[in-house]
Amino acid sequence: MSEMRAILAETADRLMAGADDADFDRPLWTRLEEAGLTAASIAEEHGGTGADLGDTMAVLRAAGRHAVAVPLAETLMAASLLSSSGLAVPAGPLTIAPVTAGERLTLDGARRIWGAARLVPWARAAGHVAALAWRDGKPFVACVSARDLVVTEGKNLAGEPRDDLRFDGVAAEIAAAPASIGEASLTLWGALSHAAMMAGALETALDLTVRYAGERVQFGRPIGKFQAIQQQVAALAALAACAGAAADAAIAPAERGDATFEIACAKARIGEAAGQAASIAHQVHGAMGFTREHRLHRFTRRLWAWREEYGDEAYWWGRIGRTAAKLGGDGLFPFLTARERTIGVAP
Repeated sequence: MSEMRAILAETADRLMAGADDADFDRPLWTRLEEAGLTAASIAEEHGGTGADLGDTMAVLRAAGRHAVAVPLAETLMAASLLSSSGLAVPAGPLTIAPVTAGERLTLDGARRIWGAARLVPWARAAGHVAALAWRDGKPFVACVSARDLVVTEGKNLAGEPRDDLRFDGVAAEIAAAPASIGEASLTLWGALSHAAMMAGALETALDLTVRYAGERVQFGRPIGKFQAIQQQVAALAALAACAGAAADAAIAPAERGDATFEIACAKARIGEAAGQAASIAHQVHGAMGFTREHRLHRFTRRLWAWREEYGDEAYWWGRIGRTAAKLGGDGLFPFLTARERTIGVAP
């Protein structure tokens, strides 16, 4: 880990410690803004921190470790999208749209956006939306005031805002999207950020489970002394380590270029680990882990929710499988061992 990455991760952990499980943790958001973490994905020449992708993912992993109730991932993604397109990045919480596969917003000649976007994260808390819209087959990045949108509020399993938006010809600041931005870009960035956050949430689920197993006494001794519980905790530790390794394995290729394959593998594998790990954690905790007073549910509910967003395991394993079939026996091994890939994963 680079020195800057270590500093960012340490700063994020310190600021996020004791995060409130509110609908929107305004005090935490203020602390993150003052520390510059909400602008980490913006280049220094544009007024940001200038952190690279790996640094940004380290911050999001910390966000997962603390189950923060702020749109940090969405703001970092929106800020990167806007600044890389030459648009000004507004202050305050941001979000991005569309995030659901198959949805597309359209842009007319008067710079107005039309269409709908479902399950947009934190739309009700955002001041602006960074939207990807299309005109004449070309992608454009747009910055839209959230006040101009019709918002239908909703939530995911973790209670995080997932709102439906309607763009009824709203005016926007627009710019041509960079060459690297395409229809799948938001899905890939979202999948990578969720992989990092799930890896962080799994770390905390493991910590809570180890601590509880050491403190909970049954039949005269801590339950962590029983072999059956030890086996469960060991399996949970393996799943958390696997998730962390999968997230790390996707970051370096993503910094070099097309990492569709690595991101697909990371999101699919961590999604599987999340389901298994949450089950083990709750088995060890018993009924205690489901109570509102215990912290465990804050992390397991996020794991269950995040594994479904930006493509679940079935979606990503399906794409990986179609890619393997397309490459065939002669092409698969060279593809897996190539440092830089010339194709992503099949749609």
